[in-house]
Formats: sequence, C-alpha cells, structure tokens
Amino acid sequence: MHIAVLAGDGIGQEIMVECLRVLEALSLPDLKLEHADVGGVAYHKHGHPLPPETLALVHSADAVLFGAVGDPACDNLDRHLRPEQAVLGLRKEMHTFANLRPAKAFAGLEGLSALKPEVAGAIDLLILRELTGDIYFGDKGRRTTDAGLREGYDIMSYDENEISRIAHVAFKSAQGRRKKLCSVDKANVLQTSVLWREVVNEVAADYPDVELSHMYVDNASMQLVRNPGQFDVMLTGNIFGDILSDQASMCVGSIGLLASASLGEGTKGLYEPIHGSAPDIAGQGIANPSAMILSAAMMLRHSFGMEAEALRIETAVAEVLQAGVLGHDLGGKASTTEIGDAVVARLSAS
Repeated sequence: MHIAVLAGDGIGQEIMVECLRVLEALSLPDLKLEHADVGGVAYHKHGHPLPPETLALVHSADAVLFGAVGDPACDNLDRHLRPEQAVLGLRKEMHTFANLRPAKAFAGLEGLSALKPEVAGAIDLLILRELTGDIYFGDKGRRTTDAGLREGYDIMSYDENEISRIAHVAFKSAQGRRKKLCSVDKANVLQTSVLWREVVNEVAADYPDVELSHMYVDNASMQLVRNPGQFDVMLTGNIFGDILSDQASMCVGSIGLLASASLGEGTKGLYEPIHGSAPDIAGQGIANPSAMILSAAMMLRHSFGMEAEALRIETAVAEVLQAGVLGHDLGGKASTTEIGDAVVARLSAS
C-alpha cells in the first residue's frame, strides 16, 4: 500500500496529520506513506505548484491522499503557476475522469443543516461529476472584440466517449445503491447538454435495472433544497457537478464533512475533501478533519478493496459526531486534534 501524501496549503497540512493518524491506528499491512509538496508550498520551494518530483511520486504510488491547495500570496502569479492548477494537473496526469462525491446526513446533526431537520435527515446521495472535460479544460483566453472591448472566453465541450465512460460509472454506482440515476444537464440551452442527454440515454440500455431520469441543472439545484431525499445518484458534467456538490454539502451541514474520490479506468485514485485551503483559519487548529478522514475511507474502499476498514472509519466518524465532538464549522469547540483523537479512540475501542 504505497500512498502519496500531498498535504498542500493552509488547513491541508493540519487535517492531513489527523487523517494519517487514523490510517496508522488501523495497523494496515505494508502501509507506506510518502510525502511530497503541492500547490503554493510547492511553488515557493520548487517554482511550480506541481513539480516533477511530486508527479514522479504520484505515478509510482497506488493511491494519492490530497489535502487542499490555495495561497493568497500566489493570487497574482500567471495562471499556470497558481496553486489551484496543481489539482487540474493531477487529474489530467492520473486520467481521473470520475469524481465521486457522497453526501449523507449524519444522525444527530440534522439541526445543523440549512434545511429543515426532517428534510435534511433524508439526504443520502452520490454525485458523479465528470472531472477532466467541460469548461475547465476547454479552450480559454482573452481577446479584443471588433468594438475594442475586452472579452474573456471559456469553451464548454464534451465528446461522446467522455460522456459514455462517466455514464457507465454512474449506472454501475446506482446498481450498488437504490438503482436510481438522475442525469443533470441544461439541454434546453446548451448543445453540449443535448449530446450529453443523447449519450446517457444510449448507455442506459445496458442497465435496464436502473431507473433513469433527466433534470435541468437549475431545477436540480432547487430540488436539492426542496426534496434532497428524492436523489440517489446524480450524474453531471464538470462545472454543474462542482456547484451542486458544494450545495449538497451545506444541505448536510458543513463542507467540512464531505469527502471525494477521483477515479480513472483502474484502481488508482485521488482522494480529497471537497473544501479548500481556508487560509483565514489556517494555523489556528480549528479546521474540521472529518472530510479528509472520510476521504481516506474512500481510498481504502476504491483503491484497495478494504470495505471493512473503510466502514470502520466511517462508523467512527459518525459516532464521534453523534457524541457531540463538533468542530467550529458545526458550532462546536473541538479542535482539529481533538476530533482526530476522538476518531482514533473510537477505532481503538472497536
């Protein structure tokens, strides 16, 4: 089990410490953790947010644990040198086209959601976000119009193979859950979405046991607030998935609770919390490490087939939250280390 550990910037450093403590508490066989710089930290040390040394480690490892990137001191750098480009670079290098973002209500925390407790308590969904296409990876730039005005452009595009491969992942995921798949697009406006819907319908023929529906993204956003319990698996493109998954996190209660897995064709994956580096609280010891810890559970499940160990971590986190050990993002006073201590204690007790 060779794991590349890329803690990154800001609170990424703090939450990664607790995540690794949890992994070590499991006494996993042949666990090898190897660290490398990424993001702003890497730029300041090596002159690039994703240096060759880091890429070499990523390619040699079986899985990648990733904290967060983002450094205000790098905001004025050329775009290709900004910390956030490390994430896009890793996804491209690892060919991780499928981003899995589960959102599930935790027992006892329903009142912390922005929704009514009875609505929030029904949340148990998985967002499948396509990760290497769409507007984030399309042609982009600046130009001057014929009228002499500055204009920025970003091209949204998908080909049928890109859509087909993420659709297959989504249907297979639905088969392992409640067999319901909602594909989210904007086919009433975007040609990209028209093709998306066509291909998803074609792939659906291979999965007759899965109930497929389609929804425009604006309606999906509204329904996530109105009745999130109706969703099982949501399939969508890169930009829509980015927005909807963050919205889902606040429906659960905090962005500090949601993990993610980015997968490609094989078992190697990139595992990270969906939140950012939070420079405003970095170094204060108050960041919630739960999402980072839960990302490690997803790593054990998807890259190493360790379902029992993954469930142990997820159960420990849920029990800690239910016991009232809450971070500042959830209205509590527990520090980053105290939350890590509590999860490790639960694992030891089990």
